[in-house]
Amino acid sequence: MIVDFIREHANHTPAEGGLRWGVEPICTVLSEHGVTIAPSTYYEWRDKLPTKRQQRDTVLLEHIRRVHADNFGVYGPRKVWLSLNREGIPVARCTIERLMKAAGLAGVVRGKVKRTTIAGVGPRPDDLVKRKFEPLAPNRLWVADFTYVSTWAGWVFVAFVIDAYARRILGWRTATSMTTELVLDAIEQAISTRQQDNRDQFDDLVAHNDRGVQYLSVAYGQRLADAGITPSVSAVGSSYDNALAESINGLYKTEVIRRQGPWRNLDTVEIAATRMCSATGTKGPLQRRCDTPLAGRRSGRRQSARTQSRGRAGDIAAGRGKPRSPRQARTGPGCGGRWRWPKLPRVAGRQSGGLDLFGVSTSRSDGPAPRPIPGGARC
Repeated sequence: MIVDFIREHANHTPAEGGLRWGVEPICTVLSEHGVTIAPSTYYEWRDKLPTKRQQRDTVLLEHIRRVHADNFGVYGPRKVWLSLNREGIPVARCTIERLMKAAGLAGVVRGKVKRTTIAGVGPRPDDLVKRKFEPLAPNRLWVADFTYVSTWAGWVFVAFVIDAYARRILGWRTATSMTTELVLDAIEQAISTRQQDNRDQFDDLVAHNDRGVQYLSVAYGQRLADAGITPSVSAVGSSYDNALAESINGLYKTEVIRRQGPWRNLDTVEIAATRMCSATGTKGPLQRRCDTPLAGRRSGRRQSARTQSRGRAGDIAAGRGKPRSPRQARTGPGCGGRWRWPKLPRVAGRQSGGLDLFGVSTSRSDGPAPRPIPGGARC
């Protein structure tokens, strides 16, 4: 770059009848401004011949541009590589990728990529979660994010606020634009939901989200401060820092959007989101109970295991059973050496409606009552 600058300005006369600029004065002025270069270095680089690789890259780049332009600019590295080899020009695929990347050439991409996270500028809160999405009680950690849905009328954006302990969607909102009101309405609904549940103490609550401009806005931060909620922001371009919210978005698209589409407009998406959030508001098999602390539930399982283990030991002492391995004795009978959640019973009869997210079903059954779980005494 410096050599090109000197080459452009050397032997240049700024005005008619003025002095001609030489290489040494230019190098002296550049050195005074912090760009140290000797005249001998300039002459060495000027007279330096290109290498064989540079000469070959120049020839190959002309062929790549020709093939790319002849095919309407839609060919990527793989198709350009195949075309050149069919023409009898032997070249490696990695060479094509390197040259196309350096020249700014790329193939067409199927579909339309929608960007929802636009990083904000200025001061922002720190990441207080550190990818630890296992709080010990409700109202300790909320995660928030929003996704997009393609409809016949255009894009629709859906924002969620999830309690990380219960995996419950507390607030949600749909809109046709990515504005601060979208995420602000979702957090307002989440706060209102907890107030209706008589859980309006947010002193230990952390609200975690990504670095979108909507979540870094003044209005959103002020609403969190008014409610006493501590904000937390993930790193730039790291979806794993907000993995729980991203997982909810993925389940929403997999189990609702892709299975029940196509979607006409905002109203149809809003109805589907309402049904889904109503389903996750109940206590399903994969949703934790909001009234039971995590530590208490775990200790309860361990107590049950010890009780079952003592009963098994009494049977063995009385000659009514065979001794089991220590691991199986600790974990209780019938569990195969480890704890398992019970399987859900199948409901007989015809079902109408239905929306299954996180194992929760909104379908109604008009058949007989479900059969009891075999081995109901198991964990």
